[in-house]
Amino acid sequence: MAVIYLKHHQHGTKIATMELEAEFDESNGWVRYTNDTPSLSEDAAPVNELEVKRRGRPPKTQMQGA
Repeated sequence: MAVIYLKHHQHGTKIATMELEAEFDESNGWVRYTNDTPSLSEDAAPVNELEVKRRGRPPKTQMQGA
């Protein structure tokens, strides 16, 4: 079984187990690498831009004149 290492600028890294899978991934922006290949720069690292969803009870409000 072949082990093919792939890297994507947005999705990170993955391992393909077949040549056909690796070729398909390369057509979608993935790039092959080996341990000897220099890593991507830190500027190209993905940044989490999602908002944090707060869950739980809404804050209590004081009732006037109750």
